Amino acid sequence: MKEEGFKIEERAKVSPSLSGLEDWIEGVIIKIFKNPFLGDEIAIKDEHGRIFFGEKKYFKKK
Repeated sequence: MKEEGFKIEERAKVSPSLSGLEDWIEGVIIKIFKNPFLGDEIAIKDEHGRIFFGEKKYFKKK
């Protein structure tokens, strides 16, 4: 079964490994970049207006 990809305006969480914070941070996907070297990169915006972006491996669907 193929995993469904991320979509703009979906909710997702970003790993503390990427954010540098203590817990997973939840936000709304605002951009998906097609990086030819790293694959998909995702950007989310949380409720405080902070933006986190990085490789897809650091994100999970809400």
